[in-house]
Amino acid sequence: MRYVTYASADGPRVGALVDGEVADLGFDGDMVAFIEAGAPHARMRPVAGTPRLLAPLRPRSMRDFLQFKGHLDNALVRLGREIPQEFWTVPAYYKGMPDTVIGPGDVIPWPAYTDRLDHELELGCVIGRAGADIPAGRAADHIFGWTIWNDVSARDVQVREVPLSLGPAKAKDWDGSNVLGPCIVTHDEVDGQALDMAVRVNGEEWGRDNSASMRHGFAELIAYASQDQRLHPGELLGSGTASGGSGLEIDRWLAPGDRIEMEIEGIGVLANVVGEKRRKPWPSS
Repeated sequence: MRYVTYASADGPRVGALVDGEVADLGFDGDMVAFIEAGAPHARMRPVAGTPRLLAPLRPRSMRDFLQFKGHLDNALVRLGREIPQEFWTVPAYYKGMPDTVIGPGDVIPWPAYTDRLDHELELGCVIGRAGADIPAGRAADHIFGWTIWNDVSARDVQVREVPLSLGPAKAKDWDGSNVLGPCIVTHDEVDGQALDMAVRVNGEEWGRDNSASMRHGFAELIAYASQDQRLHPGELLGSGTASGGSGLEIDRWLAPGDRIEMEIEGIGVLANVVGEKRRKPWPSS
């Protein structure tokens, strides 16, 4: 099943894509509540017209890992650094802010404090069943489905923040800095272990990879994240950026008006346009 959140006259609604058309599922709640309730289908009715798709969910939490060696190689070479040995053994992550999420077709805001905006192509895993200390061999039982995650970054800010060893902060955090969509495809329909992933800017392919290239698979990521901590339905885990999934790796940078298309096999295409850079609301120092 392919689940979506769509805009209605009464506010966001949970729906499903059936033969390319949106059907309402008769659920009075958001996607996280829908997942937590076991994805009930009280009734399914076609939605008139072509409703606007929103971000499929506002996650309860967002953990973003770093699992593609090719991306790390490409990025660190430009910084004159080598891959740390811990990459091979520790599936580390940072936490994003769910309130920054926007969806397919939304304009990606360009914050006033950066001159180098970058896209990042990621596979997102949505948790469907609660659990703590989940063994990797049983992690699949806790996966609800898969979505596309464009983890937008302010690269010039990131360069200044990373040496402080606190993880990215304003390099990742502004309204609209995380893009999800266009849908959530359930785990019984798509297996996230070996999906082709590609990113295009203004119709030109900038990068391509496969989720099989991840150092640790999602089963291991779930096991790591759930150590002594309960995961809940509606939480999101990100693969980290696919090799070639960012402009940083090829020294090509976004500009206002660029159209970004991220495509992952079995999920679809997440498309957005980059907005104009905001003017600084304070005097330059």
